[in-house]
Amino acid sequence: MSLSIVIPCYNEADNIPKLTTEFLPVARKLAAQTSVEVIFVDDGSRDETWSALNAAFGKFAEPNLTFRIEKHAVNQGLGAAVRTGLAASQGDVVVTTDSDGTYIFENIPQLLARLTPDVDIVTASPYHPQGGVENVPAYRLFFSQGSSMLYRILVDARVHTYTALFRAYRRSVITHITFQSNGFLCNTELMVKAMLAGFKVAEFPAVLRSRQFGQSKAKIIRTIKEHLKFQWRIVLHHLRLAPLTNAGMLKQNIQWTS
Repeated sequence: MSLSIVIPCYNEADNIPKLTTEFLPVARKLAAQTSVEVIFVDDGSRDETWSALNAAFGKFAEPNLTFRIEKHAVNQGLGAAVRTGLAASQGDVVVTTDSDGTYIFENIPQLLARLTPDVDIVTASPYHPQGGVENVPAYRLFFSQGSSMLYRILVDARVHTYTALFRAYRRSVITHITFQSNGFLCNTELMVKAMLAGFKVAEFPAVLRSRQFGQSKAKIIRTIKEHLKFQWRIVLHHLRLAPLTNAGMLKQNIQWTS
């Protein structure tokens, strides 16, 4: 089962050494078991991200492990970067993860281990009873936890975290589910649409850590507005007034796993 790992980057030059020291050993271990492609997407960075990525990974060549670096000419947002990475990916399973290591890269094998044959998506879940957070700014935690709590009411209470980027998807999810958001709503939009279409989600209790270098790129007010609009669309969907997924994709019996 081949694996793609998509890593969006925006002004992350200071985190490239972290990728070489903490992510690369994990990628090598995974490549010892299956074919692995890593796709970095530089989302129009204005620092040295592009040159740093190319210096670290541009000429990298090892058996079963390849690196590709995509680039947006201008910054388009996290959702656009994830969409570019997913479109470029070819693996049977696709992992998306932050470039700053807020979810530690060493947990990727554990994330994949929960992708059992009856599961389509595994999402990191710091708000799971067995998960946790460390040194995350209170305002970010309040916003993220609050959003996930509303989605638990609107979609399914057995899934505790709806906002994480750190996930594993089967190719069937990437093929059949689309998302429109160019911003931070993308992670939630993709998973919620997949859940409503009948794909099964499992959680990986994880610890969310504060980034070591740089600042969060989240635009809080804009992201809150996007979530509220999407939550209203979910309400309309439940009332059968507006579709959320591609025509013909909804299944009668939606099953969940936790």
